[in-house]
Amino acid sequence: MKFKNWLILILVFLFQGITAQIKDPVKLKYTINSLPNNEYEAVLTATMEKDWHIYSKDLPEDSGIPTEVIVSSKDGIELIGKVIEVGKKHDEYSEAFGAQIVYYSNSVLFKQKFKLKNNTKPANVVTEITYQTCNDRVCLAPNTLEFEQKISPTAAVAETASVTEEAASTSIAGTNADSAKATNIEETTIAESVATVQEGLKVASIDFTNPQTDCGIAQKQNSENFWTYLLLGFFGGLIALLTPCVFPMIPLTVSFFTKGSKDKAKGKRDAFIYGFFILLIFVLLSVPFHIIDGIAGNIFNQISTSVGLNIAFFVIFLFFAGSFFGYYDITLPSAIANKSSKAEDAGGIIGIFFMALTLVIVSFSCTGPILGSLLGSSLTGSADIPMLLTFALAGFGFSWAIVFGLLALFPQALQSLPKSGGWMNTVKVFLGFIELGLALKFLSKADLVSKTFFLKRELFIAIWILISIGLVLYLFGKIKFPHDDKNAKISMTRKVIGVLGIGFVVYLIQGLFPGERPKLQYLSGILPPINVSYIHDEKDGILGMHPEHDYFKAIEIAKKENKPMLVDFTGYGCENCRKMEEFVWSEPDILPILQNEVILVSLYVDDKEALPESEQTSVDMGNGQKKKVKTIGDKWSLFQQINFNNNSQPHYVLISPDGKVINTPVSGYMPKEDFKAFLECGITFFKKGK
Repeated sequence: MKFKNWLILILVFLFQGITAQIKDPVKLKYTINSLPNNEYEAVLTATMEKDWHIYSKDLPEDSGIPTEVIVSSKDGIELIGKVIEVGKKHDEYSEAFGAQIVYYSNSVLFKQKFKLKNNTKPANVVTEITYQTCNDRVCLAPNTLEFEQKISPTAAVAETASVTEEAASTSIAGTNADSAKATNIEETTIAESVATVQEGLKVASIDFTNPQTDCGIAQKQNSENFWTYLLLGFFGGLIALLTPCVFPMIPLTVSFFTKGSKDKAKGKRDAFIYGFFILLIFVLLSVPFHIIDGIAGNIFNQISTSVGLNIAFFVIFLFFAGSFFGYYDITLPSAIANKSSKAEDAGGIIGIFFMALTLVIVSFSCTGPILGSLLGSSLTGSADIPMLLTFALAGFGFSWAIVFGLLALFPQALQSLPKSGGWMNTVKVFLGFIELGLALKFLSKADLVSKTFFLKRELFIAIWILISIGLVLYLFGKIKFPHDDKNAKISMTRKVIGVLGIGFVVYLIQGLFPGERPKLQYLSGILPPINVSYIHDEKDGILGMHPEHDYFKAIEIAKKENKPMLVDFTGYGCENCRKMEEFVWSEPDILPILQNEVILVSLYVDDKEALPESEQTSVDMGNGQKKKVKTIGDKWSLFQQINFNNNSQPHYVLISPDGKVINTPVSGYMPKEDFKAFLECGITFFKKGK
C-alpha cells in the first residue's frame, strides 16, 4: 500500500475515534524539570492500569520488547549519564521466552539528565519512548510516542513540578487527567487533513468490522484458575491419607468420636468440628506467606526465578525423596507434639482443636514432602502466589475433613477400608519417585535462568525415563527399599500401575526424537522450552509452516486458491503468541486446519525492519505528542487498530478472499477447544457460501 493510503487510514481512524476495543492501559505524563548548575531532567511518567505492565529497558535479546527512551534536540544538548528507571520492578523467569524478564506494574518513571550546549538560546527538546504493554493474556502492539517541549535557559521551565521516586510505586495524583488531556486529538486539524485526501481511500469498500456470523460462540475469558490448585491440594490430601503416618489413625480417630461419647449425636458433631479444625489449621499455614507478600510484594517472583533458591528446592526435593524411600524420617521436634497433645486435656472445642493440631504435627513426616510439593508448584503459578498456596492447602485440609466427617457420619464404612500393611510403604516409595521427577523441574529452571542451558529438553526427558524405569522395576519387585517386606508378593494393583509406568516410558521416549510438531504436550509446563534443545532449528519455521507476512500478498493468494485467510496479529516478543503456537497450533486436530484449510498470514506488530523512507511518517496527536510510523511493525500495528479495532496480540481474524470478516475475531491465549471452534465456525460458513 502506498504512503498516501497509509496516511489516509491513519487520519480517518483518528478522526472517527474508533476506540471501543482498542486498549490503552498506559497513561504518559511528560515534564522537564530544572536542576541546579544549568542542568535539566526529562521525566516520562507511565501509569499502568491494574494487571498491566511494561517491560524494562534492560531485557535479554529474543524476549520481550524493551522500553527505549531517547532524548534529543536539533538545537544541541549534552546527555548526562543514562536513562534511569524508578518504580516497583518485577524480575522473573519466562517459560515462553526461556529468559529472565524485567517489567514494571502500577507506574514507573524514566529520567534522563542533560545540559544545553548553548546556554544563551532556547531549545526544543524531543523525548521519544517506545514500549510494549502486556498482561497475563495478551500483549499490545509496541507503541512509539514523541513528546516535544521548549525550554529556555533564562526563563522558568513550563512545568517544573517535582516528581518524586515515591510516585513510581503509588498512584500519581492528576496523572490520568493530564494524560487524557495530552492524548486529545485536535479534531479541526485532522478533519481538514481528511477532507483533502478522502477521495484516495481505497480500503473503505472492504468490510472489516461486521462479521458475517459468530456461530453463537462467545470467547471465554482466560483467567488464573485458583480452583485448579484447590483440586491439586485435594488430591494431594487424599494421597497423604494413604501413607503410614496417617492411614492407621483414621479408624482410631473416628472411633474415638463415635464410640467414646455416650451421646452419638454429640460425637458426630465433635467429629465434624474436628474435621473443620483440620481444614482451618492447613489454611492458617498459608497466612505467613500473605504477610510476607504484603511486606515485599515481589518476594515470590524473586524466589521462583532465583538460581540459588531453585537449586535449593532441587536439593530439598531430593531430600524429600530419600525420606519417602525410607532412608530417614523428616519429623518436627517431639516437644511440639508433646505440648499439643497435653493441651488436648482442656476438653471441649479447645481440646478438639489441639487434637487436630496433634494429628497435623505427628503426620508431618509423610505430609511434609507433599506440602513442600504444593509450595513449589504454587511458586511457578502466574497469579497471586499466596492465594494459590491458600487454595492448595485448603484443598489438602478439605480432603481430610471430608474423610473424617463422612466416616463419623457413616462409621460402618470403616469396615470396608483396607487393613494397614506393606501397601502403605509402597505408596510412600511411589511418591519418592514423583519427588525425584519434580526435583528436576527446579534444576531445569535454575539452568534456564542462569543461561547455562546444560539441561537440554532431551536430557531432561532421558533422566525422567530413567526415573520412570526405576519406578517400574520397583513396582514389579526388582528393587527393594529399607521398609519393604523382602518376601512380599506383588499385588495386582502394583502390576497394573507398573504396566502404566511402562506406557509412560514409551510416551516419554517419543520426546527424544524430532517431529513435525512439539511432542509431550501434557508435560509442556514442566519440560524445558522447545528452543532449549539439541535438535531445534529456527529455520524450520512455525511447526513446519511458512506463513505470509504481508496482508495484501496473502489476500491475493487467498483469491487464487479460494480459501479463507487466517490473519494472525503477533509479535516476536509476545509470550502468549508463542504459547498458542507451541501448545494449541501443534495439536493434531488444529495443525491440519492451519496447513490445508486456510492461508496463514502472520503480521508482526513489533517487526523493527525500517519501512522505505517514502512510507515513513508521523501523526500529530496534539499537545506535542506524535505517533511515529517508521517500521514494518508500526505499519501492521496501525493496520490492526484501524481495520480491526483492536491492538492486542495474539489476535486472530478469519477473512474471506473478498476481504470480509467471516466470524467474530478472538484474542489472547485460549484453550484448544475454543480456538478450534473459532476456526471451524468460520471455515464452515465460508464453504457454505461458495
